[in-house]
Order: sequence, then structure tokens, then C-alpha cells
Amino acid sequence: MTDTQVPLTPVLPEVRALLDRNLELLIGGISQPSSSGETFETIDPSTEQAVATVARGTVEDVNHAVAVARANFESGVWSRAKPNFRERVLLRFADLAEQRQEFFAQLDSIDAGSPLADTRAAAAGLVDHFRYFAGWATKLHGMTIPVSVPGQWLNYTRREPIGVVAAVIPWNTPIANAMWKLAAPLAAGCSVILKPAELTPLSAHAMVELLYEAGLPDGTLTVLHGYGDVGAALAEHPDVDKIAFTGSTEVGRSIVRASAGNLKRVSLELGGKSPAVVYNDADLSKAIPGIFNGIYFNAGQICCSSSRVIVQSGIYEEFLAKMAEYAGGLEMGPGMTETSRLGPVVSQGQYSRVSGYLKIGESEGARSVIGGTGAVNDNERGYFVRPTLFADVTPDMRIFQEEIFGPVLAASRFETEEEVLTLANATIYGLGASVWTENIGRALRTADGIKSGTVWINGHSQVDAASPFGGFKQSGYGKELGFEVLQNYLGTKSVWVNYL
Repeated sequence: MTDTQVPLTPVLPEVRALLDRNLELLIGGISQPSSSGETFETIDPSTEQAVATVARGTVEDVNHAVAVARANFESGVWSRAKPNFRERVLLRFADLAEQRQEFFAQLDSIDAGSPLADTRAAAAGLVDHFRYFAGWATKLHGMTIPVSVPGQWLNYTRREPIGVVAAVIPWNTPIANAMWKLAAPLAAGCSVILKPAELTPLSAHAMVELLYEAGLPDGTLTVLHGYGDVGAALAEHPDVDKIAFTGSTEVGRSIVRASAGNLKRVSLELGGKSPAVVYNDADLSKAIPGIFNGIYFNAGQICCSSSRVIVQSGIYEEFLAKMAEYAGGLEMGPGMTETSRLGPVVSQGQYSRVSGYLKIGESEGARSVIGGTGAVNDNERGYFVRPTLFADVTPDMRIFQEEIFGPVLAASRFETEEEVLTLANATIYGLGASVWTENIGRALRTADGIKSGTVWINGHSQVDAASPFGGFKQSGYGKELGFEVLQNYLGTKSVWVNYL
């Protein structure tokens, strides 16, 4: 771990201006305080200092926001707008976002503690993501079906927006989470209420403001800041047609229970404990940095992070030594430091959670290879956890089974191809997995046998707007990204015409 005194990147004037505002709720595009007048502060996890004040929404605000969204949807100003109008608005947003990439990147680095190198990549992805889904707005067609009933019938289908969508997102990658929950439903013609995490509300708020600047009709989109009671009220509300949730499996279960009142549609992108399988013939010059990035990117706070590595016995010790050596060259520091590659975890609560799992790993008998808590310099503040590697981890250990959501990698050993599938599938989760080998037959057999929504071969954590992403088992259901995500936001209507 390198020691650095590199100065922080200067904060852009437009970022400073947003931080200096009291961020209100943005209900249907209209800025207004919470009905209770309450606010909360968002904290920079690199410094433990408050950086902005945000309105704390209430159940009363939820009711108001849903009424605005319903009126917008029924008016047809967006839901029945010409497809090329929706396309142009989303493309215009992408153009504006392209000009403000550094603005969005800095917001996330300050709010979530993520290194600028990562948030700049996310800001570039925001542009590409909206351009991809803007194109779908003009291509959501139905079909004609040759039916066999007596008489002369024309049967055709229509793809219609589902209605009012409530999107509840977590704190770990704010730009990505917001864009995943906005672009697709807006392209489909839905009216959307976005509830960002209270820990990281800044870039979501800025995104919604910019969508209105791009020409989104009044009332189409709302950002409701607040705590869990706001998300729960959205999940229960009888006039919300669809809830899209990303977060923990535990909260996902509560979302499903709350949605039962009006049987609203639900899609869930939940937790993971994703395995990286490394065979003896793997190219370690690629596997080490690939798996390292898979687990230590964003301080391990990624649902599909490669938090378990299962290594064949012939290269097990070599892998551990090289991973430890690679980690030694990683620069840890504040998100707004240009050279930082590992920032803090997001909050004091998350720091305590991850620290607790470090103690659990030691108490369960796992071998600690590298890692621990605390900043590089003892006098620095911030919720820093060093990249941690536990070896000799077995399936009965909690650090093998439970999602830690921190920079903690659990390594296990295997002998045979059959054994590795048992180990890879030995959790309740099934979000992501990777296979590292030079033998394509072995790679494909292993990919076929792993129960996971995504499997990468000789890579980990790659995503693209065009490729579906989502989990199996208790990692959720319903897909993000690609054409498949649009199914979450569209209803298919069958129309029969007797033309005799």
C-alpha cells in the first residue's frame, strides 16, 4: 500500500454551487421542501464531513408525488408522446451529460468516496447508456399474429407503458444505479419516481434536473429524497404500478411483501456472493488484476464483486502470493485524489459492518493474508478499509456465505472440475461469476454449471447497456439492461379485429 500526500482535485464551481444549495424534493420537476420541513446531511466518507443538506421526504410527500405522476401518465404528455419525441429528449440529455461528465464524476467522488478514475468512467457510461435507450423509444412495436379461430380476424399486439414506476436505488454506485432505473422506463413512456439512497443523493438529483433541462415534460419525473419509510410507502402505494428495486436481499423481501396490495409488478436486483473460479492453467497475469478489480473496485461495494475466489490447488499458494503483491501497489486515499485507486467505504455504519466481518473471519479460522482497517496515514480521517484477503475459507464460514459489501476477498481451494461447481453454487446467491482458464471447453462447461445470472470468462464485472444483467436464486428477478429490461416497463395488449 503506497503512502501519498497528493492534493485533492479542485472542486468545480458548479459542484460547489450544488453543494451550497439546500437540495429540496423535486416533485414532477418542481422544487419544494419536505412537508415536514425536515432535512438531513450527506457525508463525504473520505473526510467524515457533511457536504450538503437535503430535504427528508415523508409519506405525505409520497402521496403527493404519486398523484403528480399519475396525472402526468394519464395526460399522455409523455406516455402517448410520439416515440421520436421521447428519443430526442433522451438524446438531448445525453448530449448535456456529455458536457458535464466531470461535474457528475465529482459529485459521486464527494458523496460516495469513489476514486475519480471510477466515477469518470461512470459519467461516461451515463452518456452511452441514455443514447442506447433513447434508440429503443422508436422501436417498441408489437406484432401481428395469425390466429386459427373461425372467421376473419386481425390479431395484433401493442406494447404500452406500464404506468407509474417507483425506482428505489442503493448508495454504492449512484450514477450507475440512477441511470439504470431512469433510462429504460422513460424510453418506454412511464412516469417515474426516483428514491435515491439517503447516503448518496447528489448525482441522482442533478440527473433529474438535467433531464428537465433536456425537455422532459413537467410531472414526468420526481426525485424523492429520504429514508426507508419513503421507499416502503412507494412499495405499498396502490397507485404505483411497478417498483424497481436494487439493494439487499433482506429489503427485497420486504418490497415483495409490500407490493402485494395491488399486485404491482416488481423487479429486484439484490445481493451477491459471486465466485471467481481459477483453474491451474489460468493466465495469472490477467486473472490477478481482473479478480482484484472485481473485488476491490469501489472498495468492494458492488453487488457482483468477485468476493469469493476458488483456486485450483496447483496454483493456490502462487495465486495468494501474487494477489497480495498486487495489492501492495494499490494507492488508497480520498475519492477526490487523482491517483487514488481505492477509496473509503461509504459510511460509519458500513465501516463497522466490514470491520465486524474481519473479526468474524479471524474467529472462524480463516488465514489472514493481507488487509485491515484504517487510513494509510494514521492522522487521516475517513472510513478506510485496506484490501483484505482471507485464505483457506470453507463453506461453513460466514465470510464464505454472507455478503460483506467491502474490500474482502475469501479464497478457497479445489481439486476437480466437479468439486468447483459444488463450491461455486454453495450460497443462496446467484448474481455473477467468472471462470479463468485457457481451456475453452472447461470454461464453457463450468459456465454452464454455475447457477448465476451472469458468467464472465477470463474477465469479471464487465457490463454494457445492450447486455442483460440480473440474478438467479436470492439475487433477485427481472433483468436490468438490454432489451430485456424494457419488459419490466411495458405491458402487452392483444387486440382482435373481426373484419368480415
